[in-house]
Amino acid sequence: MKNNWSKKIAKKYIKKYKKLGFSKDLALRVYTTRLLGRNKELVLHGGGNTSVKTSIKDIDGKKYNVLCVKGSGWDMADIEPAGLPAVKLDPLLSMKKKKYLSDEDMVSFQKKNLIYIKSPNPSVETFLHAFLPFKFVDHTHADAVLNVTNRPGGLNFCKKVFGNKVSVVPYVMPGFMLAKKINEVYSKNPNINCLILMNHGIFTFADDAKEAYNLMIKYVSKAERAVKKLKSKKIKQIKKFSTKFNVHEIAPIIRGLLSENKDQKFVINYRLNKHLKYFINGKNVRSYSSKGTATPDHVIRVKPFPLVITPKKNSSIEEFKTAAKKAFENYRKKYIHYFNVNKKKTKEKKVMLDTSPRVVLVQNVGVFTVGKDLKAAKIAGDLTETNAKVISSVEETSTYKFIPEKDLFDVEYWSLEQAKIKKAKKILEGNVVVITGSTGTIGYASYKMFKDYGAEVVLLDNNLDRLKAVQSKIKDLCIHCDVTNKNSVKNAFKQICEKFGGIDILISNAGTAPGGAIGEVSDDVLRKSFEINFFSHQNCASEAIKIMKKQNINGCLLFNISKQSVNPGKNFGPYGLPKSALLSLCKQYAVDYGSFGIRSNGVNADRIRSGLMNDKMIRTRAKARSVSTDDYMKGNLLLNEVKAEDVAKAFFHLATSKKTTGAVLTVDGGNIAASLR
Repeated sequence: MKNNWSKKIAKKYIKKYKKLGFSKDLALRVYTTRLLGRNKELVLHGGGNTSVKTSIKDIDGKKYNVLCVKGSGWDMADIEPAGLPAVKLDPLLSMKKKKYLSDEDMVSFQKKNLIYIKSPNPSVETFLHAFLPFKFVDHTHADAVLNVTNRPGGLNFCKKVFGNKVSVVPYVMPGFMLAKKINEVYSKNPNINCLILMNHGIFTFADDAKEAYNLMIKYVSKAERAVKKLKSKKIKQIKKFSTKFNVHEIAPIIRGLLSENKDQKFVINYRLNKHLKYFINGKNVRSYSSKGTATPDHVIRVKPFPLVITPKKNSSIEEFKTAAKKAFENYRKKYIHYFNVNKKKTKEKKVMLDTSPRVVLVQNVGVFTVGKDLKAAKIAGDLTETNAKVISSVEETSTYKFIPEKDLFDVEYWSLEQAKIKKAKKILEGNVVVITGSTGTIGYASYKMFKDYGAEVVLLDNNLDRLKAVQSKIKDLCIHCDVTNKNSVKNAFKQICEKFGGIDILISNAGTAPGGAIGEVSDDVLRKSFEINFFSHQNCASEAIKIMKKQNINGCLLFNISKQSVNPGKNFGPYGLPKSALLSLCKQYAVDYGSFGIRSNGVNADRIRSGLMNDKMIRTRAKARSVSTDDYMKGNLLLNEVKAEDVAKAFFHLATSKKTTGAVLTVDGGNIAASLR
């Protein structure tokens, strides 16, 4: 493993953080923590932890010896000093002789001794870091080390590999009792500079930041070399076969089957590379993939075992659906059995988590990973890749062996671990929203609204320059799409299904606003208006419906119609006529697909300043009405201009009104002539 320490960069960190009021100790702790955290073969997504023992002046003016240890919610890859909460060291050390400490008391004691009460919760391994009498302590879940430990005879193998400066510790669940065990081990052998925790990871420690980091690289490299020397044979693979379906066609089926009820929504993400392909197509994948994760920390995000589906050669979508449904039923039974067996072995009362897998392996197709949002699904994917590499490597030289199922269960149902991923649920969490005409004023206001409520939002637009400008500001998926072109729409929805698994809400918002006296306007203008203001909505809605039906977990179509659909404006027929047709389209979808749990609603907005209704158009429409531009924009019963945010709120209201379909919500400040009832 490459050693990335740089004296030059270390000095930069010291200089940078000194200006911000932080000590050299903390600056170097941040630097080497990032070095470790940015190496995916050492830690992933909040895994691992580091600490430094130093001194800090509190607000009382006194200096205290403290342990600055990684805090909950922080990632080693981009940690800042705030992510290393300072805990008073002497109270921690006073607990060395304590025989037992419950998890709740441990957390409470650590929080009570924080220098800054608003700091994040210190790591569950805080006591372990405190009990090791070294300034710098580093802990990772190095792939190579897990490759050495997670096999029969792993304990003896470790002793041969790492030498007499290393103590190998049998698996103990993280927390106070592990800290006690480590204190005992170190007391018996104070010459060690490294601990190998079986099936868990590696600790290195020194009084110098560089030395602690160097030791990590040294021992991980030893593990890598040891594994390379072993005789290996490739994992036997199943026969390659082709199917009659594509990834984007089965993703919505998998996504729908994940939901235990129609209001439960997950996001799924597809991936495939040579490591995953090799892992999932192994003949014995059902055996070796169900023996546990590479390290216990992973179980809270990927569950103790994945779901494996093996489609038949040349199977159709319907045949896949049948096979997948049966596989999901069996998985849920297996998980319920796993829960019932292991809950009896624990003293505390446990409430079963949902029974849906977080990893779905479809042989000869790829991996679908699952989360409450895209970020969680991608994290599950990264962890699955690490598990695949470690397990595959062990299987090539031995047989994968992990901790007993009961120990893995304890970590999965450990409240301190679940706290890492449990956050207040937002109302649209797990929902995938697609917005057309998304870079316009109404489209972008809707994006912000739905994003704020926890949805995954995909932006479609045909204006490439505006789309690029938006993409530079946000991380969400932006797709260049001509909604008047069916193939362009199909390709966009294909990408969406591969990245998110499907779609829950379509905000069909694209449009233009051509004018002219209806008896004098050219056929070309009228037909083009129908293409964008009517047929584009049909193109997107019909594609969305296919996906929603496959998911079978409810869905919602939302159309930006217009008050023109019921209250035509003078010289505005080329715009109003297709909008009237769109109103009928909205109601037709409600009639045809209500029985599938798919709702169809619309918004009739009027006089919204936007790219569509720009200053020039406002002047034209005001002139047609023989009023000033200001009177035109406020020409409603409330004498108040309606804005894009008001339309976005209407879309949100209709999206969350689960008993409303076939409805059109008027957002115009009040216009009796345009009111529907």
